[in-house]
Amino acid sequence: MNTDVRYRLLVSAAALALNVSLAAAQPARNAEGARTPSPAAWTRHSVIYEVNVRQYTPEGTFAAAQQHLRQLHDLGIDLLWVMPIQPIGKMSRKGLLGSPYSISDYRAVNAEYGTLSDFKSFVLAAHALGIKVILDWVPNHTAFDHAWITQHPDWYVHRKDGSISYALDGEHKETDWTDVAALNYDNRDMRKAMLADMKYWLDTAHIDGFRCDVAGGPPADFWIDARRLLATVHPGLFMLAEAEGPQFYPSFDMTYGWEFHHLLNELAQKKQPTSALDTYFAKQDKTYPADAYRMYFTSNHDENSWNGSEFERMGENHLPAYILSATIRSGMPLLYSGQEVSLKKRLRFFEKDTVDWNGPSLASFYTTVFRLKHSQAALANGSWGGVQTVLDTDGGDRVYAFSRTRGKNTVLVAVNFSDANARASYTGFARPGAYRDWFAKSSSILGATGRIDIPAHGYRVLVR
Repeated sequence: MNTDVRYRLLVSAAALALNVSLAAAQPARNAEGARTPSPAAWTRHSVIYEVNVRQYTPEGTFAAAQQHLRQLHDLGIDLLWVMPIQPIGKMSRKGLLGSPYSISDYRAVNAEYGTLSDFKSFVLAAHALGIKVILDWVPNHTAFDHAWITQHPDWYVHRKDGSISYALDGEHKETDWTDVAALNYDNRDMRKAMLADMKYWLDTAHIDGFRCDVAGGPPADFWIDARRLLATVHPGLFMLAEAEGPQFYPSFDMTYGWEFHHLLNELAQKKQPTSALDTYFAKQDKTYPADAYRMYFTSNHDENSWNGSEFERMGENHLPAYILSATIRSGMPLLYSGQEVSLKKRLRFFEKDTVDWNGPSLASFYTTVFRLKHSQAALANGSWGGVQTVLDTDGGDRVYAFSRTRGKNTVLVAVNFSDANARASYTGFARPGAYRDWFAKSSSILGATGRIDIPAHGYRVLVR
């Protein structure tokens, strides 16, 4: 689905705080912005990876993807987000194979990917390696040949002429997603059915949570219900909203970092100075709860298919951009299918288009980044990570440096979006002493003032 349309949808979604009765799926009581329980302990240093089942292997099956789990474990992945696995609608289908987000049966499995037993085997194998699995859930709309269309037409939004509307955006306007029908969240029976279908996958496949597509579509009180019901029977549930805004945190553990992603694109393209990062971080501090997880990324399925790979959008600056994604406060870094092998093509969204696993490997880079993330207390997710302090440098508007400290652990990060090597003088460093360059494996002494060399389109990460 088009990223720009989806982005407008997500950021415009209003947060409602209505009273609800959980058993009847009515608006919840005492939900006036109440914070969901803190994310489970296993999430605090986690790295997330998006699995595009259709494009992941030539076979495009769970069984084939399962053969890659050991590699993902060795890469340092803790959490898998699996794109929708249900059957795809045939009515008004886009392209030959259709969109995975046009679902014709919430409780079934797309036969192109395998069987329910195959998916359960995939989840079990991931769990055996210590990897959690969340399923992409599509609650905003269904395919036009979903059984609900004929059995429960009142569960959908209707136009004035009585026909069923295409999917709606956050302002309740029709989108150009002509293959999907808008669900009506004023209908309490539909809400209960949706919650039951979500619970089915937790009970049956033993997944660990959901990535919720177009999370700004359903009203906030539905998500409060969903969180309370599902977490009651499945403690440790992890919920990711494809949305951006503090209003989602009563129900979700993590939201998208769309604004930061767009800023990274502009930094890489020299459309913004690095001082724009300070503006962004100041805004986040005022807007989000301290323990709010944000998902940061240089690519995902929408970005890759519609706006291009990170190589198209960021060029030679894609690596320093990822370093920022993985080290800034509150963030959990995402890696998309194929990024570890320099996926440079736009994967077709409605057709079979396999990742080229023969591309130049970046596995060593990402493995090193994820080991950094796992091992440094200062880089933990949310409020468990360290305080972030900008470092004053004379590197100009293409260089940015900051440190994060928690307890005795300090990580200093410096990135250079310039075409030239930078030797930046810095002042005001509060944690001088002996440091180790995480990538170069060399040691150095940093003073309260000094210089740091940063290669063109590069980065330095120093740890104490």
